[in-house]
Amino acid sequence: MPKVKIPRKSTLIDMTAMCDVAFLLLTFFMLTTKFKTDDPVVVDLPTSISDIKLPDSDIMTLTMTKDGRVIFGIDGKYNRERLLDKIAEKYQMKFTDDEKAMFSLVSSFGVPINRLKEYLTLEPGAMKDDKNNPGIPCDSTNNELGVWIMNGRLANPKFRIAIRGDGKVPAPLVKKVIATLQDKNVNKFNLVTNIEAKPQQ
Repeated sequence: MPKVKIPRKSTLIDMTAMCDVAFLLLTFFMLTTKFKTDDPVVVDLPTSISDIKLPDSDIMTLTMTKDGRVIFGIDGKYNRERLLDKIAEKYQMKFTDDEKAMFSLVSSFGVPINRLKEYLTLEPGAMKDDKNNPGIPCDSTNNELGVWIMNGRLANPKFRIAIRGDGKVPAPLVKKVIATLQDKNVNKFNLVTNIEAKPQQ
């Protein structure tokens, strides 16, 4: 007796719901991703075994390079706008709307205040050049770093200060930066390092 062949039917899987979920996830990650800002200088950080992480926002960064420059940076466009207003008020400077808009986009810089207007007229690529970032003065006669720190904290009192220093930074520069912080009554700050493996016990 011959076998009865049952016709095969193709299974149909509705992928609409899965495509919707995939596009929702893609949209979510695109809208919530925070891109890392370009650093104005390359810093070879020392290592440590500390695993304390810095928060994602409200950070004031002081970067020290091995050639003895100090670079200042804060996060948040609104914070930078408020900071520039406070600096303009202190030094009786006038900034145009274009200069304010450019400053609000610059994550970090290393120029004296008297060269700030000239710096803000540069092309974005030229702003990262070492010759256009000679460093913020932090010596005892002209301590502009202290002015930036104080006005940065006035712009946003929630700022946490992080010090990024190259492993070959001159020790006197580190002492100057820490003395400047203590002069402004900032005794709590973070030292940014690369993480290394903890020693075996």
